[in-house]
Amino acid sequence: MAPTGDNVVVSNMELERLLSMKGGKGEASYANNSQAQAIHAKSMLHLLKETLDRVQLHATEIPFVVADLGCSCGSNTINVVDVIIKHIIKRYEALGCEPPEFSAFFSDLPSNDFNTLFQLLPPLANYGVSMEECLSANNHRSYFAAGVPGSFYRRLFPARSIDVFHSAFSLHWLSQVPESVVDKSSSAYNKGRVFIHGADENTANAYKKQFQSDLACFLSARSVEMKREGSMFLVCLGRTSVDPTDQGGAGLLFGTHFQDAWDDLVQEGLISHEKRDSFNIPVYAPSLQDFKEVVEADGSFTIDKLEVFKGGSPLVVNKPDDASEVGRALANSCRTVSGVLVDAHIGDKLSEELFLRVEHRAANHAKELLEQLQFFHIVASLSRKGPLEDKTTKKRASPHNFPLCVISA
Repeated sequence: MAPTGDNVVVSNMELERLLSMKGGKGEASYANNSQAQAIHAKSMLHLLKETLDRVQLHATEIPFVVADLGCSCGSNTINVVDVIIKHIIKRYEALGCEPPEFSAFFSDLPSNDFNTLFQLLPPLANYGVSMEECLSANNHRSYFAAGVPGSFYRRLFPARSIDVFHSAFSLHWLSQVPESVVDKSSSAYNKGRVFIHGADENTANAYKKQFQSDLACFLSARSVEMKREGSMFLVCLGRTSVDPTDQGGAGLLFGTHFQDAWDDLVQEGLISHEKRDSFNIPVYAPSLQDFKEVVEADGSFTIDKLEVFKGGSPLVVNKPDDASEVGRALANSCRTVSGVLVDAHIGDKLSEELFLRVEHRAANHAKELLEQLQFFHIVASLSRKGPLEDKTTKKRASPHNFPLCVISA
């Protein structure tokens, strides 16, 4: 993003360093505004478990390793890792095998509030006792945990080290705002907007190209890191329209009241047109075809399941008839995921003004928001395809010669 004004401006180079969900435990924090994600994740647990049933189980002396990519800083990531490990344990026990030790990696950008996340982790169960005793211990975890800072659009783990990759509600975040979108001389310049919902076709295509390039990098890295016959379960914002300028639920979240609030600041003389136009939300909700094209072009994974899943509203309110509560919920939803970028772009004081206007505008359209604001998600279950190939040497890598407890179907 081009620098304008005196405030810190988020450039593409700075995006990875700054981007994070709102940390801490305050009103607008991710920890206190991720109930909708929890509900959506719970509704998809049956699909996650189908993916886990395809993972090959190895001999129990080999640790079973789970990685959650884009973990953020709330309890949702802890809950899903718990589900994954308990399901794998049940598979071992059903076969009469002693479960192995488990390791879980929680990964996100370096700016993520890992401190808050680690404070939410239950204490480790005593591994000196039996697995049965570990599992029966209340409020304890039966796995070793570690945080891994870094972009999931690059390598994060050693080759052939991960059994299960999980990533939910993260892959729609781009590695950068496409350069042409903030280039005044480009036909893709997103003049007058802070998101691509309803934008020019050239702008939307620039976002689509960036998404597909990022997803290709993601898959390339995971194909090296995944163990043979491991699996990956991915969930990101998606859309049902073939038109990329129609971003569905993401469009209603960022392209209506949030957009209007930026326009308010311009009209009131608090920021310039250029200041607004140099800010763009780096999010793209893909279609199934957008996603499928990249997976097939990469060629490393078999698509076991790829579908659009109706996730529901991102707004969780106790009193749906209370317009002010609905307004606060929408403002907090926007602030939770974009507040760090807004603060960096226009400063804390103007950011506060912006989100107050989002809240006010949303409250005036509360009924409409509750009826229309629905998220759709792309759900993908992917397995490693065929014999392993080392992408760096273009030679076949030696498969794991692990003694198997069972070979999955």
